[in-house]
Amino acid sequence: MPSICAVIITLNEERNLPECLASLAWCERVVVLDSGSRDRTVELARQAGARVEQSPDWPGFGAQKNRALELADCDWVLSIDADERVSPALAQEIRAAVSDPGATAAFSMPRLSSYCGQFMRHGGWYPDRVLRLFRRGKARFSDDLVHEKLLVDGPVGRLREDLLHISYRSLDDVLDKMNRYSSAGAQKAAAAGRRAGVLGALLHSLWAFARAYVLRRGFLDGRLGFVLACSIAHETWYRYLKLWRLAPPR
Repeated sequence: MPSICAVIITLNEERNLPECLASLAWCERVVVLDSGSRDRTVELARQAGARVEQSPDWPGFGAQKNRALELADCDWVLSIDADERVSPALAQEIRAAVSDPGATAAFSMPRLSSYCGQFMRHGGWYPDRVLRLFRRGKARFSDDLVHEKLLVDGPVGRLREDLLHISYRSLDDVLDKMNRYSSAGAQKAAAAGRRAGVLGALLHSLWAFARAYVLRRGFLDGRLGFVLACSIAHETWYRYLKLWRLAPPR
C-alpha cells in the first residue's frame, strides 16, 4: 500500500488544528510547518504525533506550502489547511485511489465550506474542487501570496467525497479574513501591473454580489446565502479600493 503524508502550514491555529489532526489519524505521517505561532499550535501538533518544523519568516501561502512539501517523504502527499477536515468516507476513497492510481499524478476533490455554522452549497462555494492529493515530486504550488494554485505534472483524477472546510466560524472571522485577503489580493494585482479606480471598485463589487446571489443561486442557502453574497461583495470592494491606493489609474 502506498504511503501518504499530510502537510499543513500553521500560524496560531490552536482552535482549528486538533480536529484537523484527528481527521488525519489514518495517514502514515503528518508534517506541520509553523510560522511562529504564539499560541499552543506547536504543542498540540507535537502531542498529536506530528512532525513539527518552524519557519518564522513568511514568504506567502504558495512559497510556504512549497517549503512544507520539501518535508514530505511518502509516496503521496495530501496538502490540507488547519481549518479543513477529512471525513472517514473521503479517507477511504483516498486510500482506494492511491492503491490503484494508474498514470494519475494527482486527484481533485470537492470542498464543502461552512459559513457562520452553515455549510453552503450555492453562491459559487460548492463544489469548489481543489487539488490536494498528489504523487510526491509531481506537483508544486504557485508562488502567489494568496489563492495559490497547485501545478501538476501529469493527469489529474477526480474524487467524489467532500473535503470539509470550517472556513468562517463567526462574523468576526469574516471581517478578519476579508481584511487580510483583500490586502493580499490587491498586492498581487498591483505586482501584475493592474490598476483600479473607485468607480471600478463599485462596479466589481456589485457584479460580485449579483453573480454569487443570483447567477450562482446563493439565495437557495437562505438568509446566510444573502449574508455570504454581501461579504463577497465587500471583500471585492475593499480589494479594488486597496489596489486603487497602491496603483491608481494613470
